[in-house]
Amino acid sequence: MIDIDEIIRYSKHLKLLYVEDNRDSREMTSMILEDFFDDILVAVNGQDGYEKFINNDVDLIITDINMPKMNGLDMIAKIKEVNSEIPILILSAHNEDDFFIKSIKLGVDGYLLKPIDLDQLVTMIDKVIKKYKYMNEAKSNLHLLKEYQEATNRSSIVSKTDKRGIITFVNDKFCEISGYSRDELVGKPHNIVRHPDMPSSAFKDMWHTIKDKKEIWHGIVRNRTKNNKSYYVDAVVMPILDLEGNILEYIALRNDITNIMNPSKQLSDAIKNAKDPLLIYMKLDKFDMIVEFYDNETVEMIQDEVEKYLQEKFSQIYDFDKVYQLANGEYALIIERSYFSDEKIFIETLKKFQKSINSDKIILDNIKFDISLIISLVYEKDKMLESAKLGIRKLLNSKQDFIVANNLASIGQSRAKENMKIVSMIKDAIANSQIVSYFQPIVDNATKQIIKYESLVRLINKEGKVLTPYHFLEISKKSSYYTQITNIVLERSFDVLKNCDKEITINLSAIDIEQSSTRLKVFELLQKYRDIAPRMVFELLEDESVKDFSMVKKFISDVKSYGVKIAIDDFGAGYSNYERLLEYEPDILKIDGCLIRNIENSNYSLSVVKSIVTFAKEQGLQTVAEFIENEAIFNIVRDLGVDYSQGYYFGKPEPMVK
Repeated sequence: MIDIDEIIRYSKHLKLLYVEDNRDSREMTSMILEDFFDDILVAVNGQDGYEKFINNDVDLIITDINMPKMNGLDMIAKIKEVNSEIPILILSAHNEDDFFIKSIKLGVDGYLLKPIDLDQLVTMIDKVIKKYKYMNEAKSNLHLLKEYQEATNRSSIVSKTDKRGIITFVNDKFCEISGYSRDELVGKPHNIVRHPDMPSSAFKDMWHTIKDKKEIWHGIVRNRTKNNKSYYVDAVVMPILDLEGNILEYIALRNDITNIMNPSKQLSDAIKNAKDPLLIYMKLDKFDMIVEFYDNETVEMIQDEVEKYLQEKFSQIYDFDKVYQLANGEYALIIERSYFSDEKIFIETLKKFQKSINSDKIILDNIKFDISLIISLVYEKDKMLESAKLGIRKLLNSKQDFIVANNLASIGQSRAKENMKIVSMIKDAIANSQIVSYFQPIVDNATKQIIKYESLVRLINKEGKVLTPYHFLEISKKSSYYTQITNIVLERSFDVLKNCDKEITINLSAIDIEQSSTRLKVFELLQKYRDIAPRMVFELLEDESVKDFSMVKKFISDVKSYGVKIAIDDFGAGYSNYERLLEYEPDILKIDGCLIRNIENSNYSLSVVKSIVTFAKEQGLQTVAEFIENEAIFNIVRDLGVDYSQGYYFGKPEPMVK
């Protein structure tokens, strides 16, 4: 499955040259491409595109074919003379055979038909990025190999194998630690030194990483010598690639860590080698008090007895290797996650088991020790141990005894940095009046005439780029700026309302309604614009986080006294509760865009929309379909009886000209 977030993380660092002569197509497609690329050069014809390519370091080209001055194919031919490896995608309305044949001969990397299909675009960008990564990785790997060959040969245990895993080279240190001669190793498979206790899943993961993914694998490996003695190595195994991304051979670098292996290292080793581990990390509650109350010898004895107790108790219900006794009254065990078919049931079972343990006692000589464990559960492998420890810290701070701590380490680190950047951007935008409203038309399906506009917030950053709420709104909700943004949108929307003769729709969330300052702003504006208030529509997002339904109902009742209409946004997905929504007495249901987007090909979406329309008509409610991207979708929703349509087929969000 394609990981869109991973594609975007990589594509954001690439410079894109986008060549398109049609202004409307250029603007619409650019908005889509901006989600994938931060640096986009735009050219308006083939000659312009070629000149921008010559004068800039371009990583990827997306181009139309039919253009003035120089068409796309001629431009591609000239560019390929300069750089035959540059990835190029053709985005065109033409699908004739001669265009395909010419583009194939020119060596383009993909062909997309207009209007652009997001799934096909993602697939093509993924293909190009893989090619780009393989080229760069191959060059880097070959260079690094030469640079480090001498150093690693002297300091590390080194071996190379062919593509089948047959040893082709070992250095002196490999022979020294394994006890085999070079002649005994070369020509043999690497499992000649494999320890039988090493799980086969570790090597399956290694081969999947270096062969299928063509990436570097890192892990702790337990091997055995010619005399059957164990030794541990910290191993890095990597494929050596040619410039086309093809594997030539594999190289492995290892460091002997046998003498420094401790329980924490063994735990890390086990996590890295497990195919799909689930980590149960435990700590004796109030361990600091135990340390203060007992002497060191007794504390050590308590920890040892708890380890034995946990080993015995957990082995009654789970299949695992061992309980790892760590420092400061902490313990851990690893279970293969694939063993469990239902994670929710597993978590419930573990909590019950924890409760039974916490009601038990350990008798040490004349001491009765009450066991009390807090548990941090992690089953996402990224920085697993760090996340588990952060989970324990959270439990200690919150006085709770159980947490699912997946990805706490990575999330906390990356999220904090990114959030600070976004908050700073929001602050600057508010200070410089760069929080703006764009308006998207909503048409009457019977007449195709615009009868209202939806007010949509946008942020213009320092570079002049217009950002959708996806890039800033959720973060603003966790800061002090969200209410300011809402108030700005309200003021701008009412200002537009007084200068046009259409209805204006504004989105309001439960957070907005629960904020007293926002409610005051709403009623201040309704009072100020009482004469035109009946042309205002408030869209309420279905939200499970509503804390006070009575407050929401009162707000709706109060704004309706001004003639304001109420719409329920994204209806049909997530939290739809017909009975609850009817308590809000809405006037309009906006059908969830995910249902409309797939309605051409999804019988499920078609059936759900039919039921919503039937329900709405029975209740005397109007319906609006979002994400109307083409005529075919429009015809379907119109024929189903939907009253209004909104989407790029009728117009994208734009500033309202007074």
